[in-house]
Amino acid sequence: MELAHSFLLNKEAYNQLGEFQKAEFVFEWLRFLEKLLPATSRADIKEKQSKLVEQLISLLTSSPGPPARQLIAKNLAIIYSTGDTFSVHQTIDKCNELIRSKDDSPSYLPTKLAAVVCLGYLYKKLGRILGNSFVDTVGNILKAMKNAESQGRYEIMLSLQNILKGLGVAAIPCHRDIYKAARSCLTDRSMAVRCAAAKCLLELQSEASFMWSTDLDSVVTLCFKSFEGSNYGVRIAVSKLLGSVLVSAVTSKQGGTASARQNVRKISFEEALELLGTGFLRGSTGFLRASGDILKGTSSVSRDVRVGVTQAYVVFISTLGGQWLERNFSALLSHVLDLVSQSHPKAIQTQMDAICRRRCISFILRATVGGLLGGKAQIATAKEICQAIWKLKKVVDAAMSDSNVETRVGTTDVVASQHMLICSLEELGNLIQNLGTTAAPVLQDSSAGVLDAVVSIIIHPSISVQLAAAWCLRCIAVALPCFLSPLLDRCIERLTALKSSPEAVTGYSFAVAALLGAVRMCPLGIPHCKGKAVMTVAEDLLRSASQNSRISIQRMQSGWLLIAALMTLGPAVVQHHLPRMLLLWKCAFPLSPKDLETEKSRGDSFTWQVTLESRAGALCAIKSFIVHCGGLLTDEVIQRLLPPVPCAVALLTQLPSLTKTYGNPLKTSAVMYRKRLYELLTLLPPKSYEGSFSAVLKELVLDLTQPDNQMSPSAAYLPSLCHQDELNLLGPLLQETEHRFIEEQLFLVNSIAGGSLEYDPYSVYERAAEGGSVPKPLPPTLSIIGAATRLFGVVFSHVAESQRLQVLEQLLTSIKQTKGSRQQIVQQNVLSAFSNVLKHLASCKGNLGSEEIRSCALTLVMSALESSNPLLRCSAAESLARLAQVAADSTFTAGLVQISFDKLKSARDVISRTGHSLALGSLYRYLGGIGSTQHLNACVGILYTLSQDSTSPEVQTWALHSLSLVIDSAGPLYHVHVEPTLSLVLMLLLTVPPAYAEVHQSLGRCLNALIATLGPELQGSSTTVSALRASCLLGCAVMQDNPDCHVQAQAISCLQQLHMFAPRHVNLSSLVRCLCVNLSSSYLLLRRAVLACLHQLVQREAAEVSEHAVALAKDSREDFSPGINIREVGLEGALLSLLDKELDPKLCQDIRETLSHMLISMGVEKLSFWLKLCKDVLAASADFITVVSVDTTQEEEGAQGDDEFALALENNEKLHPFPHPRWSTRVFAAECVCKIIGQCENAGNAHFDIALAQEMKQRDSRDDFLVLHLADLIRMAFMAATDHSDQLRLSGLQMLLILVRKFAAVPEPEFPGHVILEQYQANVGAALRPAFTSETPPDVTAKACQVCSAWIASGVVSDPSDLQRVHQLLVTSLTKIQVGQEAQSQLYNEGTSVMEILAVLKAWAEVYIVAVQRQKKQSDVNRPPLVINMTEESCRDQISPVDELLELVQADLGNLSKLWLAALQDYTLLTLPSEFASQLPAEGGAFYTAETIENSRPHYQNSWALILHATALWLTSTGFLVGDSDEGLTNLSRPVTPTTMCQDSTSRAAVKSPEDVNTDRFHLVLGISVEFLCSPRSDAGMENITSCLHALRVLLDVPWPRSKIGGDQELSVELLNVLHRLIVTRESPDIQLAALEVVRQILLAAQEHVKEKRRSAEVDDGAEEKETLPEFGEGKDTGGLIPGKSLVFATLEMCVCILVRQLPQLNPKITGSPGITSGKPQLLSENGSRLVSVALGILSDVPAVCSPEGSIAVLPTILYLIIGVLRETAVKLPTGQLPLTVASSLQALKGVLSSPMARAEKSRTAWNEMLRSALVTILNFWDQDGAHQELDEGSLLTAVTIFILSTSPEVATMECLQKCCIEKFQSAMESKDPVVQLKCYQLLLTIFQYPNRTISYPYIHSLASSIVCKLQETEKVKPENSAELQVIQEGIKVVAAVIALAEEEHRTQLVACFLPILISFLLDENALASATSSARSLHEFALQYLMQIGPQYSLVFKKLMASSPPMKARLESAVKGNQESIKDKAAPRHSKNPGKSIQLKTNFL
Repeated sequence: MELAHSFLLNKEAYNQLGEFQKAEFVFEWLRFLEKLLPATSRADIKEKQSKLVEQLISLLTSSPGPPARQLIAKNLAIIYSTGDTFSVHQTIDKCNELIRSKDDSPSYLPTKLAAVVCLGYLYKKLGRILGNSFVDTVGNILKAMKNAESQGRYEIMLSLQNILKGLGVAAIPCHRDIYKAARSCLTDRSMAVRCAAAKCLLELQSEASFMWSTDLDSVVTLCFKSFEGSNYGVRIAVSKLLGSVLVSAVTSKQGGTASARQNVRKISFEEALELLGTGFLRGSTGFLRASGDILKGTSSVSRDVRVGVTQAYVVFISTLGGQWLERNFSALLSHVLDLVSQSHPKAIQTQMDAICRRRCISFILRATVGGLLGGKAQIATAKEICQAIWKLKKVVDAAMSDSNVETRVGTTDVVASQHMLICSLEELGNLIQNLGTTAAPVLQDSSAGVLDAVVSIIIHPSISVQLAAAWCLRCIAVALPCFLSPLLDRCIERLTALKSSPEAVTGYSFAVAALLGAVRMCPLGIPHCKGKAVMTVAEDLLRSASQNSRISIQRMQSGWLLIAALMTLGPAVVQHHLPRMLLLWKCAFPLSPKDLETEKSRGDSFTWQVTLESRAGALCAIKSFIVHCGGLLTDEVIQRLLPPVPCAVALLTQLPSLTKTYGNPLKTSAVMYRKRLYELLTLLPPKSYEGSFSAVLKELVLDLTQPDNQMSPSAAYLPSLCHQDELNLLGPLLQETEHRFIEEQLFLVNSIAGGSLEYDPYSVYERAAEGGSVPKPLPPTLSIIGAATRLFGVVFSHVAESQRLQVLEQLLTSIKQTKGSRQQIVQQNVLSAFSNVLKHLASCKGNLGSEEIRSCALTLVMSALESSNPLLRCSAAESLARLAQVAADSTFTAGLVQISFDKLKSARDVISRTGHSLALGSLYRYLGGIGSTQHLNACVGILYTLSQDSTSPEVQTWALHSLSLVIDSAGPLYHVHVEPTLSLVLMLLLTVPPAYAEVHQSLGRCLNALIATLGPELQGSSTTVSALRASCLLGCAVMQDNPDCHVQAQAISCLQQLHMFAPRHVNLSSLVRCLCVNLSSSYLLLRRAVLACLHQLVQREAAEVSEHAVALAKDSREDFSPGINIREVGLEGALLSLLDKELDPKLCQDIRETLSHMLISMGVEKLSFWLKLCKDVLAASADFITVVSVDTTQEEEGAQGDDEFALALENNEKLHPFPHPRWSTRVFAAECVCKIIGQCENAGNAHFDIALAQEMKQRDSRDDFLVLHLADLIRMAFMAATDHSDQLRLSGLQMLLILVRKFAAVPEPEFPGHVILEQYQANVGAALRPAFTSETPPDVTAKACQVCSAWIASGVVSDPSDLQRVHQLLVTSLTKIQVGQEAQSQLYNEGTSVMEILAVLKAWAEVYIVAVQRQKKQSDVNRPPLVINMTEESCRDQISPVDELLELVQADLGNLSKLWLAALQDYTLLTLPSEFASQLPAEGGAFYTAETIENSRPHYQNSWALILHATALWLTSTGFLVGDSDEGLTNLSRPVTPTTMCQDSTSRAAVKSPEDVNTDRFHLVLGISVEFLCSPRSDAGMENITSCLHALRVLLDVPWPRSKIGGDQELSVELLNVLHRLIVTRESPDIQLAALEVVRQILLAAQEHVKEKRRSAEVDDGAEEKETLPEFGEGKDTGGLIPGKSLVFATLEMCVCILVRQLPQLNPKITGSPGITSGKPQLLSENGSRLVSVALGILSDVPAVCSPEGSIAVLPTILYLIIGVLRETAVKLPTGQLPLTVASSLQALKGVLSSPMARAEKSRTAWNEMLRSALVTILNFWDQDGAHQELDEGSLLTAVTIFILSTSPEVATMECLQKCCIEKFQSAMESKDPVVQLKCYQLLLTIFQYPNRTISYPYIHSLASSIVCKLQETEKVKPENSAELQVIQEGIKVVAAVIALAEEEHRTQLVACFLPILISFLLDENALASATSSARSLHEFALQYLMQIGPQYSLVFKKLMASSPPMKARLESAVKGNQESIKDKAAPRHSKNPGKSIQLKTNFL
């Protein structure tokens, strides 16, 4: 293939190839040339032009295939348009000559066609350059058309279209001739020619004004004719033509000369509609003939004409556009309603005809109003429709009230208006449902009176209208849930009031049923009591049915309908009514067959009708129960359901005799009864009605083989009959297209027009089909067959084999007995039933039975496989394969395959060849690979041959389809055949004419299957693989150029697969170009393929795709014009606007997912772009387009400032990229903004830090950060939160919540001390306020509460008055929930009020928690006596917001605390396991009702944790000492209800004592926490766990609860075990820290308890000997700790767990050595350090809880851990600071060593031994190899010092230990590191000063002299830096201390040594000036000490001075020199100096 990539055709390579390869080679070269030519310079083209043209012409004359001839023509046109045009006339003449040729042989045809195509492209590209030559050319082409066959006519029409396009207005001389020719082609027998003619005429009408003026009528009539017998493609093309012609006629601009003006006839919009109307009503017949037929009563408009005209309406209106439609909607509405009005004298309609028309009208309205109008216009439209309904209602009222002679006329009026009403109501329902809550203005507008109109129509005399009105009410309820309850009430009330009117009974019961059906789609639900009301009404209707025979049928039907609809509310509601319903069910049927006999003898026609209706209703109610309440179907209930079943079956068998006796009146009732029974039996377990099998089977066989009517029920169960894939074979009608809604009718043969609501009123409550349109049940005579086939499948599989054989034989005989179309119908029914049997057997792994049954079944299937009906052939092939699957016998399967092989070899007729070829494919699909390869080879061989049968495209289509199934199923086995198959597919693609679209579709499926089979191998680089890959790409290219949209869609999905397997080899830019062009295609399938492909591409390379799309849009040439402006808004914007227009739900989902992927990969890079897109969508809301941001400087009183917004409406809609988007699109945009914020969070801090963002933006202006767009974000959130649409409000509030949480802490750099969000206070307030109005739905209010609390808690607002505003909203909601439920009008389910109450309480809880935390922080700041340089003013300011917030909450705390406690009580009740259900209070809890337990649970689940935390805080703030006057209210045995909350407590039972109340509350909080922490679900939020732990910690902050815990050891241990488990299972450091805090509190409680017991024991036994005191604390007098019961053990377990997790080296098992290891110490992370330090703190407290013996048992462990942490983390830090872990371990060590147990008599000796060992361990650290350099000696010395000073003297004064310690200090003093030296001196100072001399003296003796020596050395080397200086200063302090301690006789010697050292540090005046700062500081320090020591030891001083004059001189000069400066500096210097020494955070010593 690479050889084909040259400028000129490579002849050598070309000539070496075989015939077929040549075609491929040429096609590849032509493709390459097409891409190359536009990029080649003009000069290069001119140079080789003649050679190139010659090569192309020679190809033109060598019979090229269809794709090749297109490319030859395109290339020639490009060459002439860019190169020279001198030889173009020769080429044109050459083409004309080829066309004139007399050669009619088939082999010459391709050349002729190529010449025609070539002319078309030359004229299209060159146009008027070619001068007048077109006249001859057109004449020549038209002449050739006269005797051309269909392919020729097709190509000629397309060529003429191209000629017209190129010439434009110049072609006027030929217009008439072309028009004539195209007219004849428009009614051609070939459909492809009709399509081509329509395209040609469409091009013609743009210049030929006569088509839409003088000849308009004839063009219109011609189009109607063309619709007759048309296919889908023709209808699309011709409707486009018809619509466009009419648009031209309506909008034509009057211009030109006077003469031109006269013959241009401009028509009005109404006239154009009338023209279309004639076609809709009369069809294509002439006016005269039609009227004659009408008189005879024989006319009926053919369906395809009507459907075609319907599509033309849509094209016409869509082309005129949305604004036009808005202005002229009333004219359109009255016209289309007129079309269905039965008063038209022009047709006598059947009901089917009426249904068909209604469908068409609904389609016109849906496609135009739904697709073209924005929200605002749709609201106006809804009002228009409502006006129409009122008008029609007046007509009906007049007719109904007329009791005079003209009544007859009146009733015809009623009948006439009914279809108009149905269409209006259905469209009104659809409109409102799509508008959602934005439709509120329509319903609140009293002048329109929508609800009144619809409700008043309910009592219309026609059942169809009543159902339409009921459906409309259902749509209103789904859109606006707040109307659901009032509507139900209104209908129930009318139903009871008008019980005696038959119309009212049926109408209102339909309405109630429809509304009940809507409840599932309204998450907020309806009050529980409504179910009771419905049940009562239903029972009443059923009971009173027999009282009045005039309306007994209506009452019976309505009663059961209501019960059936009630079942849809689900188990929670139904279980309360179950016993009553089962009773009614039992009473509906006689008790025994005997009673049935007596019934039979008694009744008459009317009573039987009532009985059958009633029983059918009962059956339906039970069916509804089984479907919707599966949860209640226990064995017991099934047993109660079964008794009436045998009786129901017995009645079924008697129906034929009844209908015989009583005739027609019973017929419909009987059919309905059968259908209902079949449906119910299908749902029941077959075992339960085993006894009735034979009776039921007999009836089923009758139903299947003797259809009452002669209708073909083809579409009734079409999809169930054959496999989804085969629908493609049956024509495009069954594929999903936009027009499926109306096209379906054409498939239904013999006057069935599809379904309608009136055929089955019960479907009014069923779940609507996708897209939410009105259900369309089929007529009962049809739907019963569907029900029968399903039941047959179940029953047949369960009967005995003998019976199976009998039934099959019976079915075969009945097929044989019928003839013609009857036979097909029976065959279809039987096959469908048998197919169900096979499905059922396959699913339950059943067996069909003996050989005889198999052969019988085979006969049945084989006869259908050769039926003339393609649908039957498809289903037979499917059944044949399923039969083989069920038989599961390889010989049987081989036999089947052989039959088909033989048949295909011998048969020549199309029918058997198509049937058997599909059978082979199906067998492969169900049996995967059939087993042997020779079968595969034979099968593939036969299908190859068939697919090349060019005489019959149908055979090719079926054979190729079958081949694609084989390729799919054979998998890897197929690899051998891939190459030949690919060659075959390519050859056919290059040769089959494009008119045979279905062959191309099958080829596309084969190519797709081949690519899937090759899979990832396509990436390979071997020659075979690259050849295969090139062929696949070539095939895709051919398919992309095919005119059929299905084939184009397949090309895209093939490229998608190729891109998945071999992404490098697919040209992304050309693929993206193709996708962009088809993005706004008018074909749904194509748009779906485009989006599926985009969805895949953007997951890998979103940025590239987006860039390609924009680049293509920018350099677009004339043939690239996507319908959406990609240039402006990018691909993303294009997808968003497509999302807004698209009606197909699956496609919308794809668009959303594609956009989400693009956002995730590019949201941060293209931040401004995405935010602008979202802002445009949100701002284009129906009400306002731009919101001016609020000026925060205005501080009006109250809330006015927030709400007075300046709204600016943008007038120019055209400039706006998204005019009036739908609410769903706006919700999606809001969700996108939230996603963008999430993406930015992962992208870095700069997005949330304005200073950093501005700085980085200055560095690189291309950078973009979220924080810079904050104003826009707030504005978007505000716009969304204040919209009409509730969903959008929720999204807006969610966005606001995210913004508050993410930006609350961002400071405002321009105003230090303020945050960036402060300026948006007014916006936030204004966004929240509307959510708290009384009419806001509870879910919005609940969300707003969450935002309120987050806003208050965020601390953004500090000004009390601003805080007050938002706080006020929470206060109002609090008072609202306290009013109690009775006072609130119940619109929604009680569960929603629980949601609202809990949301409010949770919000308050959050605010209270934050207020308390801030208060605590503030008091912490104010507690230490730090001097803060602040004025009093600023100090007060700092505290005020905190106190302010707490004060605000404090006011309501009394009520809140009760509500919180009540909510927690409810929560505890709801979390009880199901076995305690009987103990729950019967009437419900404080907030939930017993019936809505299930609905309420999730709301409690959502909010309990914060409420628990707040309650615990409140309880501790009162210190559990509250003596409430209302104390009885919190009595746990009876939960508080908000309604009884404010009553006084005297009416209660005995009030509990405060102690009991406290205990109850304590256990409530503790119980909830422990229960939750024991088993937090894996999805439990981390915040719930932390809230729980905080609550526990807070609870134990006060003494009383600690005493409860301390006194109950079991409880404490239990708690610790729970916490331990939590630490093990949750990795989060926050949770682990919080848990440790609780452990610390528990330990503290235990300590207090032990202390208290010891104290009281001492008090009691004060007089006695101390010896006899019992041992308190753990370990008693044995020292044993019992795991599981010991508090100490549990605590240690926790601490070890934490420590070992952070420092695994502590675990001897891991290190393998029993002692502490000698590894390298390490620093822990910040979180790790905090955890370790808390754990060490806990460890040090453990001994205090033990008895002396117990303490001995735990001491080794504790010391091991503390010293281990010290060793592992004692890292040297350059600053000399201590790591947190080291500081904590030293602190803990001190805590342990100073424990009273160390001194207690019983434990002292043991402790001392252990402490010595511990000291040895620490001392040994110095000796470990290499550790010396790593470890921080300072820390180790500190530890040693702690041992020396904190233990009893006998520990550290052991001689060997003491000696060792002294050595360590000595070596530290010698250290080179000044930090270590400093530490050493500091520690020695403390040791030297220790009062106990036995401890301190040895150290002074050993070390003092060394220190003095060190100082003397320093005289020579002056300090270099501050560190060395500090060492010397510290040394001086130590020596000074030693002097102070020395005894008198030694002191003089010491002073005499010390003074010279000090004096040596002094500097004289000259030296002082030039000295370093260190030397100067030392000078001052020494001088200061001299000043102190001189006076103290004056004798020694004087003596020394006298003996050494130099010293004296030095001192005096220093004193003088410093005299002045000392005055100034001495004081401040002195105070600062100590600060310079490195202080420990904590004083360990």
